[in-house]
Amino acid sequence: MLKDLPLSEHIHQHCNESMERALLAERHPLWARSCPELKDIDFIRLGLLRCISVVDSGRHFLQTNEQIYGQLLPHSTYFKSLKSHRRTSMLEAFEQQSYHLHAETLLSQGIDYLKAFPELDEYTIEAADGHFIDHACHTEKNSKGKVYAAGGIYALNLRSGLLRFLCLVTNGTQRHQEIPVLRDHIEKQNKGNNSSQKHLYVYDKAVTDFVWWDRQKRHANYMISMLKLDVQVFDIEKVKSGILRLL
Repeated sequence: MLKDLPLSEHIHQHCNESMERALLAERHPLWARSCPELKDIDFIRLGLLRCISVVDSGRHFLQTNEQIYGQLLPHSTYFKSLKSHRRTSMLEAFEQQSYHLHAETLLSQGIDYLKAFPELDEYTIEAADGHFIDHACHTEKNSKGKVYAAGGIYALNLRSGLLRFLCLVTNGTQRHQEIPVLRDHIEKQNKGNNSSQKHLYVYDKAVTDFVWWDRQKRHANYMISMLKLDVQVFDIEKVKSGILRLL
């Protein structure tokens, strides 16, 4: 990226490159579709600008966007697009490429907070944890009119310093159990295109499950955590041999 570009141009350039990578990553992406009222690339760009804009609401943001960038967008078009399942799938594909693009940029600038530990070069190392909001303003109510805390799991890449949304735990219509969701995410990742990548997760002790993590060794997934006060440490190989003798 050129340093003399204004922020809006940096965002536009990054969006275009990430979108091109997302389209190339899938043979026939189901989310790829032309929308003349609000193009996908403009939808993403507006979302990024919304996050960094000092505004009081979505309507305030659209007014500010019109005043500063001269883009007039009907309120109904914008707010309906936020509920589109197709655009949600598009954002998932876009986010992956955007994340990789940022990581490549940081690495090209010599940013590697783990470079003092060359034995970790083959690993993606992330510190993860759940984050929930008790009274999110847009949280949906369940069939009984009850609203729980909504949120998901976030992961901080300890090599690059990049923070990403890892997976959704609950939209607030049910009680959250983040550990099963984390397991499902890792199992899905094991079947993905980068299944050969080694991962090291730093998580709180709620995620401790010796048997499950022992099975993850075949996928080169490992976990670092503090031990629970009441945990019983044992040799998993001895336990396996004991079970076989019983059988």
